[in-house]
Amino acid sequence: MKIRLSALLSSALIIVCAFSVDAQLIDRGSLVARNNPRVTQIDTLSSLTVGNGEFAFTVDATGLQTFPEYYRKGVPLGTQSQWGWHSFPNAESYTHSETLKEYDFGHGHTELYSTQLKEPERGKAACEWFRVNPHRLHLGCIGIADISPRQVTDIDQVLDMWNGVIRSNYKVDGKPVSVLTSCHPDRDMVSAEINTSLKLPVAFRFPYPTGAHADDACDWSCDSLHATRIVSSGENNVMLSHTLDDTSYYISVSWDGDVIPSMTGRNEFRLTPLSDSWSFTAEFSPLDTGVYEANALEVRSEASRYWDYFWRSGGVVDFSECTDPRAQELERRVVLSQYLLAVQCAGSTPPQETGLTYNSWFGKFHLEMIWWHQAQFALYGHDNLLARTLPWYESVLPLAREIAHRQGFDGVRWMKMTDPSGVEAPSKVGSFLIWQQPHIIYLAELLHRANPNGAVIEKYADQVEETARFMASFVSYDPVKGRYTLKGIIPAQETLRAAETVNPPFELSYWHFGLLTANKWRERRGLPRDEKWDEIASSLSHLSSKDSLYLAAETAPQTYSDIRFTSDHMAVLGALGILPQSPLLELDIMNSTFDWIYSNWNWNKTWGWDYPTTAMCATRLGEPEKAVNALMMDKRTNTYLPNGHNYQDDRLRCYLPGNGGLLTAIALMTAGWDGCDVRNPGFPKDGTWNVRWEGIKPLP
Repeated sequence: MKIRLSALLSSALIIVCAFSVDAQLIDRGSLVARNNPRVTQIDTLSSLTVGNGEFAFTVDATGLQTFPEYYRKGVPLGTQSQWGWHSFPNAESYTHSETLKEYDFGHGHTELYSTQLKEPERGKAACEWFRVNPHRLHLGCIGIADISPRQVTDIDQVLDMWNGVIRSNYKVDGKPVSVLTSCHPDRDMVSAEINTSLKLPVAFRFPYPTGAHADDACDWSCDSLHATRIVSSGENNVMLSHTLDDTSYYISVSWDGDVIPSMTGRNEFRLTPLSDSWSFTAEFSPLDTGVYEANALEVRSEASRYWDYFWRSGGVVDFSECTDPRAQELERRVVLSQYLLAVQCAGSTPPQETGLTYNSWFGKFHLEMIWWHQAQFALYGHDNLLARTLPWYESVLPLAREIAHRQGFDGVRWMKMTDPSGVEAPSKVGSFLIWQQPHIIYLAELLHRANPNGAVIEKYADQVEETARFMASFVSYDPVKGRYTLKGIIPAQETLRAAETVNPPFELSYWHFGLLTANKWRERRGLPRDEKWDEIASSLSHLSSKDSLYLAAETAPQTYSDIRFTSDHMAVLGALGILPQSPLLELDIMNSTFDWIYSNWNWNKTWGWDYPTTAMCATRLGEPEKAVNALMMDKRTNTYLPNGHNYQDDRLRCYLPGNGGLLTAIALMTAGWDGCDVRNPGFPKDGTWNVRWEGIKPLP
C-alpha cells in the first residue's frame, strides 16, 4: 500500500539524527541541484523520468514521449506501473504443472522444479507461455504529434530532482516551446504544462504488447487486436478505456485551457490546444474510479512537497570537500541513484531490474535482486519505502509454501522470477537459486533496526519463521564429517551447475546469518530459540579453499584455472561484505581471495552489482583504496549514463541493481557496520577523501 503524502507531512520534518562527526550540516539543496542532469541534444540514452515508485513516466528531450520509436533502443520512453500486466490468450489451456520436472539432488526425496523443458513439445510450449505471461504493460505514450526529431533544436532540459519536475525548453521549427512535467506522489498521474505559440497537439497512443524478453513493450502493428474508447466526458475531461484481450484499464484525462479533444484513431486520442498556454493531467488506473479533479499546477506542487521531504528526511553524502578527481563523479552517481530508486523501485511489488522504464525478462521481477534494489532504503532513512514492498511476501506465502512442499521441504521456498501473482516463471537457472531465500530475513531485520518496535516483528514474523524452516530443512547432514552441507543448487555465481555444486561460499554464509537472525526474531517474540537452527548454524560447512584461495564451491577445485569459474559474479566476496564476518571463514584466506579476484577476475563478464560487492568486501577487509577503485572501475557494466542509469549492454541499458548496490556500498563505506569504530571505513585516509554524510545507518 502506498504511503500517502498527507501522512508523511502530517508532522514536522525531522532530519535523521545519525550524522557523521562533521558539525556543520550539509547543504542538501546545493548537493542535489549540482547533480541535476541536463540534456542539450536528442540523446536516446539520456531520457528522464518522473514517478513515485508505483508508477513512472519517462520522456525524451521534448518533455513528453514524442519519439518512442526513435528511443526504443536507448532508454525507452516507458509509462509503466506495478499493477499494469497483461497475458496473451491461453488458447491451449496450459497449466503450470506442465512446466515441472523431477530431479534427485540427494536430499532423500525427489524434487519438482519449474524449468524450461525441451520435451515433450507441449511441456516446452507450456514453459514458454508461463515465461512470457503475464508481462508488464506499456500503458500508453503521450507526446507531441506530427513533428520529427530534426525539427527540435536549441534543447535545454533539466531534471530538477529536489522538486520532482522536468523543465524542458527547446525550439520547434525555430519557435520556442516550454514543458513542465511532473508525477503525482500518491496517484498514478502525470502532468504537463505547455507554453508555445505553435499550439502543438498532444497525442495519446496506446500500443499492444510484444511479449518480448527485453524491449519497450510496444507493438504498433496490431491495432486490430485492442481498442481504446471514450467511456465518459465532461467539459474539460474524458475517461478513456484501453482493452487488450481480457485486460482493461482506464485513463482519466483532464485539461486547463482552450482545448479540443478527439479520437483520431482506433487507439489514438488527441488534445488540440487553441491557446498558447495550457496543461493536462493523465491518471492511469486498473479501475474506473471516476475523474480526479486535479490540475497540472497542483500535481507539480504535490510533487515538490514530496521530493522536498524525501531529500530533507533521508540520508545524503557530500563529496564536495574531496580532492580526489573521481569524487565528483561518485557523488553524481550516488545522488542520481537515490532519485532513480525512489522513482522506479519503491512500489507495492518487488522491482523489475529495469524498473518502470522498460521490460526485461518480460517485465517480471527477480527476488534475488530485491536486496540490491531496496536494502539501501532502510540504510538511508527511507525505510517507509522498503515497507511499501515487503507486505507482498505475505500475499504470496501460500504459493511459496507449495513450492517447498512439492520439493519435499518445510516452510516456504520463495520463487525467483515472478510477477505480482507470485506464480513461478519456469527457468533453467532461476528455479535452482537459493540466495533469495534469506533476503526477507535480512530486509525485515533492517526494518526492525530502523523501527525497533513490536509492530515490525508482528508484521514479518511469519515470513521470517517460515523462511528459516525451509532453510533448516534444505541442508543435508554429512555424518562422516559431522557437518551440514548445501547442494543441488545454482549459486549466485550462475556459471555453476545445480547437479554438481556443493557448498558455494556465499550461500553457506547467508544460511549462517539467516538462521541466527531468525532465532533473534524468536527471542524478540518471547519464544525460545530453535535449537535445530542453532545446531545447523554452528555445524555448517566452512568455506572450502585451495592454495589459500576460497573456491567457487567445494566441488570446484578448478576455480582459478577455468574461466567458467572466474566470470559472472564473484559471489565469494559477498560472504564478507554483504554479510558480516562469520566463523565459517578465515580472514587471511579471504584477504588472499580478494587480492586474486581484484587483480585477475574476468571483469568483462561481470554485472553492475559486482563492483559494489567488491567494494563492500574491500571495506570490511580494511582496504579502502581498493573499495573506491572497485566502485570507479572503468568497465562497460560500471557505466552510469547522464540520467544516472547503470548501463550494462545493448539489451540492458538500465540496470537498477547496480544503482542500489552502489548506495548500499556507500552506506557501508561511510556508516560502517555493527562494532566498526573507524570513521568512513571505506575511504582512504590520505586527505583526499573528506566525505561528509548524514542520516545513514550501519549495516549488520
